[in-house]
Amino acid sequence: MEKTVVISLGGSIIYPDEPDYSLMEEFKGLIKEFINESNFIIYCGGGKLARNLQKEASSKGDVSQEELDWIGIEATRKNAEMLKKVFGDIASEKIIIDPTEEINIEKPVVIAAGWKPGWSTDYDAVLVARNIGAKMVINMSNIDHVYDSDPNKNPDAKALKSINWGEFRKLVGDSWEPGLNMPFDPIASKEAEKIGLKVVVIGKSLGNLKDVLEGKGFEGTVIE
Repeated sequence: MEKTVVISLGGSIIYPDEPDYSLMEEFKGLIKEFINESNFIIYCGGGKLARNLQKEASSKGDVSQEELDWIGIEATRKNAEMLKKVFGDIASEKIIIDPTEEINIEKPVVIAAGWKPGWSTDYDAVLVARNIGAKMVINMSNIDHVYDSDPNKNPDAKALKSINWGEFRKLVGDSWEPGLNMPFDPIASKEAEKIGLKVVVIGKSLGNLKDVLEGKGFEGTVIE
């Protein structure tokens, strides 16, 4: 396992309908099992909190894409604050916003949140991996695999064990929209392919995360 593990943690895990403190505590408990071996940078997504706020803002009148993105970014920061409180004294006091700045890992866990419009937290996680020289990002969300087509539209969609970046980018396209819900966003995917990063998509199972961290077989998709 790498010295610093980067996890892109979907907001759907932190805030499915309301803050899921029980799951966050379980997540903390699992991470604590590994902090003698590795440090962790955990990027918090916006999830349903972001989408609810964006939907509410849009219902009030015309809202630009940039404004919707800022709303999503604020949601990621609220989720990051909640997660930092759960991790307590094993997490750094500072929440990382800029993934390109020099990162001083003073505690075993560093919590991070969205930076600027047009960039998802998946993309931020890729940039922080590039920044620190990590070779892999673990992607946890409410999506458990990459499928060969949209499983919400095609009941016969097949879950994939692995896929290369070229094929994956054909599936997800090239554009980012605020609130986009897919295994790994298109802009992040383009950068990940460019730097030769491996992304592991595993859904929200903590047992699955443990298997990845222990180097065991897991349910999910490897993109590389």
